[in-house]
Amino acid sequence: MSKIGVHSFVWSAGSSKDELARTLERSRELGFKLVEFSYLDPKQVDVKWLASRIEQLDLDVAISMGLPAEGDISSDDASVVANGVDILDRAVALVRDLGGSKLAGILSSAHGKQENALTKKAWDTSVRTLSKVAERAKSAGVTLNLEIVNRFESNMLNTAAQGLAYIKDTGASNVFLHLDTFHMNIEEADVGLAIRNAADKIGYVHIGESHRGYLGTGNIDFVAIFDALISIGWDDFVTFESFSTTIVDKDLSLKTAIWRNLWSDNVALAEHARRFMELGLETARLKAQLVTNAHLPMV
Repeated sequence: MSKIGVHSFVWSAGSSKDELARTLERSRELGFKLVEFSYLDPKQVDVKWLASRIEQLDLDVAISMGLPAEGDISSDDASVVANGVDILDRAVALVRDLGGSKLAGILSSAHGKQENALTKKAWDTSVRTLSKVAERAKSAGVTLNLEIVNRFESNMLNTAAQGLAYIKDTGASNVFLHLDTFHMNIEEADVGLAIRNAADKIGYVHIGESHRGYLGTGNIDFVAIFDALISIGWDDFVTFESFSTTIVDKDLSLKTAIWRNLWSDNVALAEHARRFMELGLETARLKAQLVTNAHLPMV
């Protein structure tokens, strides 16, 4: 059975001890099993305390991030690549130290709209570099989950098929896809088919609406998505991600173009999302049972 997670930016974009504590407590109170944190700086956070609180509340944790331009591991500049490696290694260590196993997000290149097309050299540089990071991550018990994002946030991995090709080139056993319904709705020919095609290489899933607000109020076909997840036997986390100008992380809000206030009551938003996801997945399971069981007469 899939487990339901929530992105911390539903609650707060801050990283003070009080803000982190409230994020964990609210998530637990509302029935979420995992909290995903973005851009946590270990220099600004008491990692040992945070890990202990996560364990006390019986929560799982994931870390997501996007590489900055100055840490683009596909760059022609060796110093930029080296900086990206350092950023990734520190993120892996943070996941490990928090007791998690998933590092997700835009890990293969810089996060943001690019002005030039991807080159074969950039692809090869990224693959070669990430494969080395993956080796170290494996020894730390951490998987690298490459987020497949839309064309305005990366020029490298826009479809699950591209992600599969990248993973194959790394040759690493702990590199997987991080699929996000918001991005897939823009780029994939058929989201359900893309999920089925990538089945054994999916490591993490984001559930988000086409406008990043309340689930079911946009144009994403969640029925098809939940059907696909059940059909591949997905039993790992599905994490709700939503953004509004109510809670703003300046860097991420600019890169993801969060200009509108899509919600103001985050408790109502989160409660609705958990119910929506649980009911959607349960309905998909019931449908799957109906089409696979013959229900033959007993006499």
